[in-house]
Amino acid sequence: MFASRFDSLPPSPFPRLRTLLEGIEPAATPIDLGIGEPKHAVPQFLRAALDDHFDEYNRYPPAQGTPELRQAIAGWAARRYGTGDMIDADRHVVPLCGSREGLFNIALVCIPETAGPPPAVLMPNPFYQCYGVGAAAAGAEPVFLPTPRGSGFLPDLDAIDDATLARTSLFYFCSPANPQGAVANLDDLMTLIERARHFGFTVLFDECYSEIYLNDPPPGALDAARELGGSLENIVIFNSLSKRSNLAGLRSGFCIGDAAIMSAYLKFRNLAAPQMPLPVQAAATLAWNDEAHVEENRNLYRVKIRLAEELLAGRYEFYAPEGGFFLWLDMSDHGGGQEAARTLWREAGLRVVPGDFLARDAADGGNDNAAFVRVALVHDEEITGEALQRMTKTLD
Repeated sequence: MFASRFDSLPPSPFPRLRTLLEGIEPAATPIDLGIGEPKHAVPQFLRAALDDHFDEYNRYPPAQGTPELRQAIAGWAARRYGTGDMIDADRHVVPLCGSREGLFNIALVCIPETAGPPPAVLMPNPFYQCYGVGAAAAGAEPVFLPTPRGSGFLPDLDAIDDATLARTSLFYFCSPANPQGAVANLDDLMTLIERARHFGFTVLFDECYSEIYLNDPPPGALDAARELGGSLENIVIFNSLSKRSNLAGLRSGFCIGDAAIMSAYLKFRNLAAPQMPLPVQAAATLAWNDEAHVEENRNLYRVKIRLAEELLAGRYEFYAPEGGFFLWLDMSDHGGGQEAARTLWREAGLRVVPGDFLARDAADGGNDNAAFVRVALVHDEEITGEALQRMTKTLD
């Protein structure tokens, strides 16, 4: 009666976390460090755009987005990555109702039907759950690539053999990485694109944390494409306003990429995908055209990461993430990620996510991420400081 294609995928981490903590009464007022939901203020200058376009809620929005929004996205990408006129707003840009919509649906468009063995879809482990669900929905085989400390918490591209690459249809690649905060260098991004073009697969670059960084702006796929001559062939880049602008509830993102893929994907969106309301598109247009609120937001995260450096130095194999707002802490000395999560909830009221809840077990049942917990620095400085002090007091 029900489809079995998703049975092999691990469940969402958050129901697993609820089960893990069920029946435990926390000894302190709870602080949720589990979900990566920004708590910083919503940019107030967007309110007028939503109000001014309120009457447009009675209209069906265009699936391809308004010309103003597409141009704002293309303009932002040109400023951020120095792409010049590389991006055509009408051929290369498709607005999305949040990046997750696109990261899932693009698999249905790009993975071909086959009578033989299913094509492979490569993804990092840990991984964003919709990668695996998209691959399974399209009838492909999810292939989970380890991301150990020794490879900088990113997939080791040289460890992927040619036979695997030859049967690959899609490669999900996340930088800055969730949950480890690792950033791929430009050479690796260029290498990945070159291999995609050689073997004929598409790379889906998930760059939703690209605008939250500690020091230098992380290089992105558009930097790599520019260095390789400016073509967007075989690549699609995803981003959104959720983290950049504290607008997770607006559900507004985009994909930029290969014109042929964008054309096929837009055809699919016209048939089956959700449309972004016109007032939301108007607000998103303003958001992509403004950098002042983004720099202010970024600085708030920088303060909290520096605070974590001060409070966690020498503990839990702490390192400051290059991008994003997660800490990836090693709890090997505290019984591993699940045991540490239970201890922190019971004794400190802190909700954190065990690392193996974000990853797929290996064939032997082991999980390289089981020692870790993910900690989201989404609260203000005061609450974050209190949470980290509770953590050290409890675990020390």
